Amino acid sequence: MKQRVTHADADWAADLRRYGQRRPFLKEQSIWAVAVYRFGRRVDARAQGGAKRLLTAAYWLAFRFVETLAGISLPKAARIGGGLRIWHFGGVFVHPATVIGRNCTLRQGVTIGNRHEGGAAPVIGDDVEFGAYAQVLGGVRIGKGARIGALSVVLCDVPDGATAVGAPARIVRERAAPRPDTEQEREGVEGVALVAEGGR
Repeated sequence: MKQRVTHADADWAADLRRYGQRRPFLKEQSIWAVAVYRFGRRVDARAQGGAKRLLTAAYWLAFRFVETLAGISLPKAARIGGGLRIWHFGGVFVHPATVIGRNCTLRQGVTIGNRHEGGAAPVIGDDVEFGAYAQVLGGVRIGKGARIGALSVVLCDVPDGATAVGAPARIVRERAAPRPDTEQEREGVEGVALVAEGGR
């Protein structure tokens, strides 16, 4: 019997492709956090019951262990597309209400969260790259293919393909974002846009 491939499985396969090396678990601590995040998403997709409760407990134990050991917090409530790549490790925190598109790149010290307790969290498009210690705060939208410079503090929307630097960040360059090559990529872009509109 052929096993059905879940969304989380496909996303995890895309993550592994971004790491692109043999035995990444022995070389980069950041992949531990990504693996635990994908495990948590698979657990959430399960039907209610004793097995789900047991797996949820295992997830939280693994989450706290990796969060403490690697300094990376990727809560399973966040919606993160496949192909996530975290270079280096330490000080990476993502708010549970955050939406992150496919093939995004984070570096050490990146924070993606709200500006105040109970406030809105960012929506990040596909192919966005964050420099070290960048912060994106509040209900902002970061467009597809955008670049956020190291040490930047982003408090407003960043258009598709733009580069934002500084604290507070300002747009220093705009370029055309790459067009989606496949129907799946087009659907992903539209989905992120709909979430962004609904969260405002």
